[in-house]
Amino acid sequence: MAKKLYVGNLAWATTSDSLKAAFEQAGPVESATVMTDKMSGRSRGFGFVEVPDDAADAAINMWNGKDLDGRAIVVNEARPMTDRPPRRDFDRGGDRGGFRRNSY
Repeated sequence: MAKKLYVGNLAWATTSDSLKAAFEQAGPVESATVMTDKMSGRSRGFGFVEVPDDAADAAINMWNGKDLDGRAIVVNEARPMTDRPPRRDFDRGGDRGGFRRNSY
C-alpha cells in the first residue's frame, strides 16, 4: 500500500520528474505529480508524491523544511479533499460585494 504525501511551497521551475528524483533520495517513489493550472499549464506551487508505507516517514523527515530548487518545501501526509463551498466568480463585473466607492 502506498501513502500519498503533500508537498507544498514548490518553486515554479520544479517539475514532476525533478520532484520524483528528489524524493527517490529518501527511498522508492511510486509517483510524483506537480499540480498545474488548467488554463495556463503553470505550476500551482504544490504537488503529491506516492511512496510505500514504510518509506513515508523517511521522506517526510528528509524533506520537510528542506530546500528544493531554492524554496523551503513543506511535506506532510496528504489529507483527503473535503467538500468546499463553491468559489465566488469575481470576473463577471457588477457590484458583488467587492470594491465600492464612497457615495459622499
